[in-house]
Amino acid sequence: MPPEAPLFSIIIPVYNRPEEVDELLDSLCGQSFRSFEVIVVEDGSERDCRQVVQLYKERLPVQYIYKQNSGPSASRNRGAQDARGDYLLFLDSDCLTPPHFLKAIYDFLQKEKAACFGGPDTAHPGFSPIQKAINYAMTSRLTTGGIRGGKHFNPYRFLPRSFNMGVQKKVFQEVKGFAEDMRFGEDIDLSLRIRAHGYPTVLIPEAWVYHKRRTKLWQFFKQIYNSGMARVYLSERHPGTLKLIHLLPSCFVLFVAASLLLALVSPFALLPLLFWALLIFMDALVNYRYPLRVALTAVAAAFLQLTAYGIGFLHAWVRRKLLRLPQKHAFVKRFYE
Repeated sequence: MPPEAPLFSIIIPVYNRPEEVDELLDSLCGQSFRSFEVIVVEDGSERDCRQVVQLYKERLPVQYIYKQNSGPSASRNRGAQDARGDYLLFLDSDCLTPPHFLKAIYDFLQKEKAACFGGPDTAHPGFSPIQKAINYAMTSRLTTGGIRGGKHFNPYRFLPRSFNMGVQKKVFQEVKGFAEDMRFGEDIDLSLRIRAHGYPTVLIPEAWVYHKRRTKLWQFFKQIYNSGMARVYLSERHPGTLKLIHLLPSCFVLFVAASLLLALVSPFALLPLLFWALLIFMDALVNYRYPLRVALTAVAAAFLQLTAYGIGFLHAWVRRKLLRLPQKHAFVKRFYE
């Protein structure tokens, strides 16, 4: 008699990150809710995590799949093929789950049969100063992060991101999973297609994860730059989804450029930027209770977040709207950086 199917199938795409998979699997061992399976999909890594997964065979119902490198979307879709759960939960390998993570999702689904949902992210106390600063930039109300799950955020406006995303399996199959021809923004594309099929997407505030994100500021810049480009491509696939809020980082970039030029005439032109930097510093120091070093780094991370997104958006807009050039893609293996 086959074992009873779990409620959740946790799918983790990975490329060259065995240490992260080790930490994530260890955190999943501590889940208070136990009706789940784990599917690790190795996307053609040179440093695979096969042996790491093997170490958890006695502690977790975990499956390992190796495939040729074709990107995280294809890897998630491959994991979904073998999933037995009613719900597919997608986690990135650089996440850690608190013990209540699955229980929070289960409790929510007992009250509301959501077809697609996601949770926020935060920084673990043990993260590096740069990781904490990047977490600030991605969650603060003084950047664009505050629009994705803040205290007064409407949970039904939320578009789940693939680092912490759940989809009912039958709905995932109905919309044909992640678009494998998309290199960036594929999670937002999936959320929008699910909505187009008549299913709401919702935020579960209690279902948060610790998200390491990048370990270097230049890696963070590249990641957010790609997100800015993706927003233009998404607006082509999903007309009407481009909002005023998506233009603010580009306005910030133009404002910074104008301020620097005017500063050649009068240094007072830099005062608005200095005031904004001071607000960031004090917010990180007081509201986030970060130490001085992290608060200072948060200023740099917030600046990079807005400028990277704005530059990426402007670059893609010029390519697509003015020059009519095709979408610009990177090598698949670079998507995990």
